[in-house]
Amino acid sequence: MIWEFNFALFILLIICAIAAITVRDLLSAVVILAAYSLIMTVLWVEMNAVDVGLTEAAIGAGITTVLSIAAVSRTTRRSRD
Repeated sequence: MIWEFNFALFILLIICAIAAITVRDLLSAVVILAAYSLIMTVLWVEMNAVDVGLTEAAIGAGITTVLSIAAVSRTTRRSRD
């Protein structure tokens, strides 16, 4: 497709990855990782790997996010260090 769009998605992907490892709130980290997964879904679909994109959307952004939010809700949200 358009290389500028690909480049913008790649930059957003890097920003999400850095933000996910630097944020101190666990719920925020889960939401950022869900956004990371959705960006990866768009990239897979744009590369004409629709089956991989569908799997990434269903498992990566869907089930994993729901299970992670359920796990975070049973713990404390902020780290102590």
